Amino acid sequence: MDSRRRTVAELVAGRWGDHRPGLWFEGRVLTHHEVAVGAAARAALLTDLLPGPGAHIGVLLDNTPEYPLWLSAAALARTAVAGINPTRRGLELARDILHTECRLLITEASHLPLLRGLDLPGVRLLVTGTEEYDALLAPYADAEPDASRAAPDDRLLLYFTSGSTGAPKAALCSQGRLAAAGSSLADQFRLGPDGVHYLCMPMFHGNAVIADWAPALASGAGVALRRRFSASGFLVDVRAYGATYFTYVGRAIQYVLATEPREDDRDNPLRLGFGTEAGAVDAAAFERRFGVRLVEGYGSSEGGAAIQWAPGTPVGAVGRAGPGLVVLDQETGQECPPARFDTAGRLLNGDEAIGELVNRAPNPFEGYWRNAEAEAERRRGGWYWTGDLFYRDADGYLYFAGRTDDRLRVDSENLAAAMIENILARYEGAVAVAVYAVPDPVTGDQVMATLAGTFDPEAFVDFLEAQPDLGTKMAPRFVRVVERMPVTATNKIHRARLRKEGVRCADPVWWRPPGTRTYRRLGNLEGPLAPTRGPSSVRRQGLEPRTR
Repeated sequence: MDSRRRTVAELVAGRWGDHRPGLWFEGRVLTHHEVAVGAAARAALLTDLLPGPGAHIGVLLDNTPEYPLWLSAAALARTAVAGINPTRRGLELARDILHTECRLLITEASHLPLLRGLDLPGVRLLVTGTEEYDALLAPYADAEPDASRAAPDDRLLLYFTSGSTGAPKAALCSQGRLAAAGSSLADQFRLGPDGVHYLCMPMFHGNAVIADWAPALASGAGVALRRRFSASGFLVDVRAYGATYFTYVGRAIQYVLATEPREDDRDNPLRLGFGTEAGAVDAAAFERRFGVRLVEGYGSSEGGAAIQWAPGTPVGAVGRAGPGLVVLDQETGQECPPARFDTAGRLLNGDEAIGELVNRAPNPFEGYWRNAEAEAERRRGGWYWTGDLFYRDADGYLYFAGRTDDRLRVDSENLAAAMIENILARYEGAVAVAVYAVPDPVTGDQVMATLAGTFDPEAFVDFLEAQPDLGTKMAPRFVRVVERMPVTATNKIHRARLRKEGVRCADPVWWRPPGTRTYRRLGNLEGPLAPTRGPSSVRRQGLEPRTR
């Protein structure tokens, strides 16, 4: 691999003359060369519409061929792409477009209703698939890609990081960082030009672009697009496209596992899946059923910290801590002691072992767009604070324990929601579990769990009492039972919505009054119906982690 810093523009231009199939979408196939031709035409149009480097365009599209074409075009034209989330609405959607100072917005007819009535001064709209759009591109059909002017430091991506509080922040990613990330993953997983990368996660999110599209570009592999993720369509697509690699986030793996098993599930071309939040249990189930290994990785969206999986990594761990990575107590700033486990591998000292993952080494974090305050929070003391909770074992392996926003404080004891979720996931009736804080009427938090699946209050109590690693403060005070877990556009559990709704929701909620053993249905006029709010009362007490 070329050791000098490369650009995405170089990788795009490098596919010129490559007539192998390179892009599949809904029965249509483009060669790598045809993709480069389309990118060059759009880059030439951009150069005329937005002369000079550094301009921003917004892309409000599903995973259609236009998305990678505009990413590639932006690299050639030294323009940056802001990925616009189509699940945002109204003023929030307008805010994302205006905050990132997009002068062009590329969208499609199906998303036009989202823009109706929005005030977007200075933003020109291009609607793909229309006669006007095709006519605008036609004069540039003979353009050739020119990567000579692009530089590694050119801004290429502004992608919004999700969070439970405040407006999303637009993280920056340069051409050099994206090209390096693609090459690194291609090397790590031995991805080559014979592969086909299946992109079923939304491309406005960093996972699909950084961990799936960029490695394909770096390795010369083909890309198969799915407009929107579909669990029932997953294996059908994989077989139809000959997909060998895919990425996932959130509950995507769980949804695929929930489809009806077939005798021929293992008859597929996949070699590897890479992502986050599948969990050890679902990863093992996926490998048993489909014969495909999943690698759970960790990399902060902003690029400030990464953990690399390697053979020998213990089950449940993400990987070994590299140089500079430490787990610090959020209140004292001191390094947390190593985790201790029982013979069954259950964490015994979570209260003291869990802390925030911090990178004290130089890192490629490139900041946020027009958000100096959030940037300073990430770079406190010259270190990169991830905003994620971890614990480390005696051998230096790191285990993910949730977001700092998912910390609860119950009777003056700090708890990590992810640790409680791991325990409750053992409950036989649970298909999915989310744990979060609701306010205690006096002070601190109470534990609330939302459970997708079947719930028997007596059986649930028996289950809780049988768990040796369930601390005395961990048992849920409230259990909300849902048919399907609410999720975000990236298939992550929508914790912000659950926290906001609290116990005042349309779903059945079970309550265990203090000092009692049993759960009972919570009626409209009984029980401690605490006021609903988003942030946990940890923040009211001034104990909120400083990273959010």
